[in-house]
Amino acid sequence: MRSPTSGLRVSQAALLGALHGPAELLPISSSGHVAVVPWLLGWDYGELEPELRKGFEVALHGGTAAALLISLRSEVTDFMRTTNPRLLGLVGLASAPAAVVGLALERSIERRLGGPRSIAAGLLGGGLAMAWADRAPQARLSDDATAADAVWLGTAQSLALLPGVSRTGATIAAARAREFTRADSVRLSRHMALPVIAGATALKLVRLRRRGLPAGLGLPFAAGAAAAFASTLGSSWLIGQLKRDRSLTPYALYRFALAAAVIRQLTVRRATIAS
Repeated sequence: MRSPTSGLRVSQAALLGALHGPAELLPISSSGHVAVVPWLLGWDYGELEPELRKGFEVALHGGTAAALLISLRSEVTDFMRTTNPRLLGLVGLASAPAAVVGLALERSIERRLGGPRSIAAGLLGGGLAMAWADRAPQARLSDDATAADAVWLGTAQSLALLPGVSRTGATIAAARAREFTRADSVRLSRHMALPVIAGATALKLVRLRRRGLPAGLGLPFAAGAAAAFASTLGSSWLIGQLKRDRSLTPYALYRFALAAAVIRQLTVRRATIAS
């Protein structure tokens, strides 16, 4: 019987944490990277039970979130200071679809759609949506957001529960499709996603605490979280790059390339088994 620690070495956990920071800041799916990179490299990460893999992702998100609170402290302060009933209502409306779908279907999605094929499909679909939506005019500012816009972003957040889609990518694409400027699409994406991220992280932490962490996994989890914290701080300049008036096409192309690598590896492994 395999040890529960055999699928997650400290060095591998640290490398995944280092990858998680920049992948979380950009619309390229951090969860997709954490899943497919070990698979592409032939690691035993997939041997971990699904709940423990999700618990590890929570640790990475925790490290990234702590770093973002530091690097974005002025923006968070401004958001809290300017919050009003209208904005709270929009954020709540945008959070509701993901909360409902997540509570109802998240476990089923994790069990059935967490493999390389599903992630490759999510990378491709999300990339196509981003490239298509980014062709829309840049005609609106975030202050113009309405209830209909919040529903669009909320629907995008619920779709982002599918592996490889990316919450950041989905919400930015939804905002661009509604003709918000690129900078304001990024702003709306972050503001509307905060409650969903906080709620999902809290839920997973509660589940992990109830289940307990097997002996030997504490150090890899800590190493991953620390690496995610450091890599997020070190790559926080990427936030500024994303906020600028730049096309989403390069991110879409990167997603296509990663999906192609996964599909190619699936083909090679299938041919090897057949022979």
